[in-house]
This record gives sequence, structure tokens and C-alpha cells, in this order.
Amino acid sequence: MSNTPMAANPLTRAVLEIDEYASGLGWDQPARLFALVDTARLRTEQPSLADRLGLDDESEHSGLTPIEQDEIPTGKPLDEFLATIAWPDAVAGCALTVERLMLPPSAEAQVPQNLDEAALSKWVAEHPERQEVRMTVAVLRDGTRDSALRLREKDSPTEVLTGSDLVPGLAEALSATFEE
Repeated sequence: MSNTPMAANPLTRAVLEIDEYASGLGWDQPARLFALVDTARLRTEQPSLADRLGLDDESEHSGLTPIEQDEIPTGKPLDEFLATIAWPDAVAGCALTVERLMLPPSAEAQVPQNLDEAALSKWVAEHPERQEVRMTVAVLRDGTRDSALRLREKDSPTEVLTGSDLVPGLAEALSATFEE
């Protein structure tokens, strides 16, 4: 039985389900990409796959089923990788979970000027106020989006922040995977 909190919106439930899955894998994990498929459609069109995924009891599953995709290639920037994705029509949406370091807004004024990407990453990694965060962002074909943020220092299902505009840049990049 899942420990995912109940949410009214199927997309929020899917995001929280993915966050719970990622949490079970622990920290320091690679980014993970998921296709989101309509659960009822999956049961109708691919009953054997639905059975393998344990989707036999409709009351225990949200309206969207996350299906993890192949590993994201390391060594390729995430935005470049996302630009190569095209989804089949059966995919209603997609989600990505990724870990990053973040700084509080107060640290923005401290950022040294003219740092290249590697130097900036090093500066952030060494900053005393840095925090590790796991972001799970999901979008649907119609543009609906949701996300969940979990801080490593507050790694608890009751400490997960959700909202539609928490990681707008990543949501835009995921939405672009549905553009033709």
C-alpha cells in the first residue's frame, strides 16, 4: 500500500507517487524520466501490461500511471536530452525527477561575476547555505503542470512541497517534448 498522501488532482497524485518512489531509492540518484499514461486507457488497450504493473484494483490508483523510461544518458546536458524526446499519442504527459543544489534568495547577491558553468557549480556546492533538493515535475499535453520539492534535510513525506509553478523552467522544457 502506498504512503502517498491523497490529492484531489490526478496529476498531483502522480507527482507524489513518483516522489515517493524516488524517495525509496535514496539520495544521490540520477535523473529519472517517466511517461504518464491514462490508467483506464492502459487497462483497456494493454491489459497484460496493466496486470504486470498491478493496476487491477481501480480504487488504489490515480487516473495517471507513471511508467519509468530508460536511463537518461549521463554526460549530456538535461535540456539537450529533453529536446530529443517525442512521445507517442498514448502518452498523456511526462514527469522528471532530478536532484539539485539550491541556494536561498539571499545568496543571489553574493554570486561572483563572470563565472563559467563549472566554476559556478563549484561555488554553489561549497556555499554554506546550500541545500540539496529533489524536484519532481510533471506536465500534461494540455499544459497542466504540477511539481513536488523535497529537501534532503527534511526528508519526510509530510515535508514535501507541491505546486504548479515551483520549477517553471523544467516544466517548460518538459512541455516542449509534446510540441510538434
